[in-house]
Amino acid sequence: MTRRTRRKLADVARYTILGLWLVVVLFPLFWSVMTSLKPPYEWFTWPPTWIPNPFTLNNYRVAWFGELLDTQYVQSASIQTPFHALVNSLFIAGVSTALSVALGLLLAYGASRYGILSERALFRFLMLRMIPPIVVAVPILLYYATLGLLDSYVGLIVIYVVSTLPYSLWMTKSFIDEVPIEVEQAAELFGASRLRTLWEVVLPLIRSGVVATFLFILILTWSEYLMAVTLSATKISTLPVQLSKYEGATEGRLYGWQQAMSIGVTLPLIAIGYAIHRHLVRGFSFGMLKR
Repeated sequence: MTRRTRRKLADVARYTILGLWLVVVLFPLFWSVMTSLKPPYEWFTWPPTWIPNPFTLNNYRVAWFGELLDTQYVQSASIQTPFHALVNSLFIAGVSTALSVALGLLLAYGASRYGILSERALFRFLMLRMIPPIVVAVPILLYYATLGLLDSYVGLIVIYVVSTLPYSLWMTKSFIDEVPIEVEQAAELFGASRLRTLWEVVLPLIRSGVVATFLFILILTWSEYLMAVTLSATKISTLPVQLSKYEGATEGRLYGWQQAMSIGVTLPLIAIGYAIHRHLVRGFSFGMLKR
């Protein structure tokens, strides 16, 4: 067997494995989309119905706008408030992500250029994030109850900023470390202050990395469930909490409605990711900037 033949066989094996893995990854998304388009009598069929017959958008109307459902198979009424939860998720995830990335950027700049945090301190900072959230959920609940932060925007934003700050710090620091310090020294020779150097010189150079960090933190805060359901009640409810209510004693297993809402929960992240995909490609491959 020649070298060229072995290389072709290796390519075929590699693409076959990647193709199979792609099918494994995409199958849950395919099943979710198809279920959201099925009429109620096809939610529980066995063998399963792969393609809806007929296609229907009624699940989206019921899940997002509310409607009494009274059929031979399901009898229930949607009492959820998904648009209120959507506004809450947009506000809480957006503000907490912006604050986390901004604070992480300032800390990372100080650690990278002034050594305000040693390597050991940075690792300890990251180790705080390794604590399982379920371990600290009840103590935080007690603190919040004492401070009056339960079921409030401030309460969730604070816990999201604190819990994601280690990621912001580590990711932005790795990008700042790649920027030659000589560039900043040149800016200072022309009279630029430290803050202006950071804003007009460093930040544009690591813009793609900051965007990648922002999206990563946004995904974490957007999809967070445990703290949201522990620290909120009726006033502040996010989309993950709202989505979980379709698996309860009163709602039953309303797969079609649940999947219709899950698609709506996922679409904003896909849209944001697509809008900034050029920055993401460069951000995730940062390190090309050479001294």
